[in-house]
Amino acid sequence: QVQLVESGGGLVQPGGSLRLACAASGRTFSSLAMGWFRQAPGKEREFVVAISPSGGSTYVADSVKGRFTISRDNAKSTVYLQMNSLKPEDTAVYYCAAGPIFSTRTAGYNYWGQGTQVTVSS
Repeated sequence: QVQLVESGGGLVQPGGSLRLACAASGRTFSSLAMGWFRQAPGKEREFVVAISPSGGSTYVADSVKGRFTISRDNAKSTVYLQMNSLKPEDTAVYYCAAGPIFSTRTAGYNYWGQGTQVTVSS
């Protein structure tokens, strides 16, 4: 089993920045691909970013390309999502996910955090 806990969500103005963190426990972190997904009320969960177990490869959704960056610190068993130039349409619950498959699809991830709310509003 893998337990994931997200933190760092909150309220930010358009154009602002926020950094989310996801702390993992229960399994060797460096063996897992990690991803971030988001879901707004009434909307389907969508892929945001993902990173390979070694950190050598990333996937980035077109909607956040150039604004969001995923990184990982395997020594700390933590993955981060740096969000810059935030837009109101980025408002959603952000979920951290872990699994053996480096993927942009929810099916590639076996473990999910509880989510953290990000609200972008003036």
